[in-house]
Amino acid sequence: MLIRLIYLSQAVGPQTAALTDSILRTAQAWNTPNGITGVLCEGQGVYLQVLEGERGVVTRLYARIHADPRHADLELLHCEAITERRYGEWSMAHVGLSDVDPQTKIVWPDFDPYSANGALVMARIDALVAQGRRVRTPSS
Repeated sequence: MLIRLIYLSQAVGPQTAALTDSILRTAQAWNTPNGITGVLCEGQGVYLQVLEGERGVVTRLYARIHADPRHADLELLHCEAITERRYGEWSMAHVGLSDVDPQTKIVWPDFDPYSANGALVMARIDALVAQGRRVRTPSS
């Protein structure tokens, strides 16, 4: 069974380019052979991530993320069974939230993902991904 899981966490320490690149390289190396796809929205002190794949694999990965000391206040925002992947072309795409133009008001500060339902969070992530110039994969 395929699932889609969305979580949000607070970053512990600075979110540097080197740290983000390390996270993305590790994700790509682990996700590809394990059938995980998704997108990581990162910056402004938070990680907002979508993970897609087989239920057991995704839940084990989520447990690893939960134990990762780079995260605090990890909260599961949404989990659903899916019949097809939304981000199937990416082992882990990246959207840098610090790159998002604050004039677009697509995310922070007017959006509170902790109180939004899963559909609204997914819509916000889709809006970020739609800004193609802001999406990159670890190899780009």
